[in-house]
Amino acid sequence: MAQETLPVIQLNPRYANRHGLVAGATGTGKTVTIQGLAERFSRLGVPVFVADVKGDLSGIAAPGKPHPKVAERVTKLGLQDFQFAECPAVFWDVLGEKGFPVRVSLSELGPQLLARLLELNDTQEGVLTQAFEYADDEGMLMLDLNDLKTTLNYLAEHNPTADQGYTRIAKSTVSAILRRLLLLEREGAEQFFGEPALQIEDLIRCDDNGQGIVNVLAAEKLIQTPRIYSTFLLWLLSELFENLPEVGDQPKPRFVFFFDEAHLLFNGAPRAFVEKVEQVVRLIRSKGVGIYFISQSPADIPDVILGQLGNRIQHALRAYTPKDQKAVRVAAQTFRSNPALDTETVITELGVGEALVSVLEHDGVPGMVQRTLIAPPATQIGPLDDGTRKQLNALDALAGKYETPVDPHSAHEILQQRMHQQAAQHATTAPTSTAGRSAGRQRESVAESFMKSIARAVGSQLGRQIIRGVLGSILKR
Repeated sequence: MAQETLPVIQLNPRYANRHGLVAGATGTGKTVTIQGLAERFSRLGVPVFVADVKGDLSGIAAPGKPHPKVAERVTKLGLQDFQFAECPAVFWDVLGEKGFPVRVSLSELGPQLLARLLELNDTQEGVLTQAFEYADDEGMLMLDLNDLKTTLNYLAEHNPTADQGYTRIAKSTVSAILRRLLLLEREGAEQFFGEPALQIEDLIRCDDNGQGIVNVLAAEKLIQTPRIYSTFLLWLLSELFENLPEVGDQPKPRFVFFFDEAHLLFNGAPRAFVEKVEQVVRLIRSKGVGIYFISQSPADIPDVILGQLGNRIQHALRAYTPKDQKAVRVAAQTFRSNPALDTETVITELGVGEALVSVLEHDGVPGMVQRTLIAPPATQIGPLDDGTRKQLNALDALAGKYETPVDPHSAHEILQQRMHQQAAQHATTAPTSTAGRSAGRQRESVAESFMKSIARAVGSQLGRQIIRGVLGSILKR
């Protein structure tokens, strides 16, 4: 194809809140495309959130450097005003290693998202919901995993009555949930829940020059625990939806959200869950938020979601197997056809940094698919070193706000105090006979018996084997 025939395609900021898709096989240029989009939104004054699953997108905080390939691309596209320049950026990390710690209180996450994170069945989710409701009714904060575990143990031992609006909780169900929580802690989720929790307004900021700040989530390690990764991003979308006011269609979006490895959100998801996500995607655009899903193939995204994505960038796909060939056909069918272009064939012929593009045009009508080259970013291609990340965060207005965890008086402390008071009261009234002591032992709290059994088990090889067996059974589910 002659280079002079390449069309120039620009995403109209007015329709950027109509969402989008960036797809393509590994190594075809998706990361650079995402970086270029985030960079251009930032220069328009639009704050951006992007999950950096490879570590490469951190380079957006530094100016790019001259390179023959970049110079060649700039010349081919006729970008006369192209200049290297950085974007304002702040770095976040659930693990707190490469950015400000990201925490969410359990109360904000809610029982439904937590149940999906734990992969609970309906009965277990009902018990989890009752634990949250009990904490709310008692005026107790539910912030971290200790709060939840203590509440579950307390309810199992001191079941509220039916006339209080609660159902009886089986101790076996509580034990099953606690085993799931143990697995979650082993995956590093303990650092994710607590205070100070992330505040949405801290993501939607511009710098003193009016450029949108790019929020980069370091996800190289987080992506190894896909349930935590997808749950956090879904929670973030929900918070944006619930907290931002309606603004309707504006000249540009107020916030743009890039969801990389989007297929993780939908793997094994029930239909009701997908419908909820579709509802958020459909309605959040009126809040001025644009969501851009990134995945290898459009087939990774459910049709009900895919139909909401108006702006499409499709990099190359490979068709080595019948499944691959089907994915190519699906990708071709998602575009408005172009009589001058055999879309299905071209998808397999695209080079690195080349894509099929269709964006919303006048009145929000999808434009015909076009084959073109992707403009290079003006920021650094490749990762930023850890020292520079820390230096940039230290200079940010949020420095000092999230680094130190806070453990306020919440459900864990309140219920522990309550159990101690009840135990002390029981000790003063319990009979001294052997039968009385036996009854007292039967009324020992689940929390106390659980901790004692763990203490005994740790000291024995048998105990360690039992723990491994429990974890093994969870992993096989």
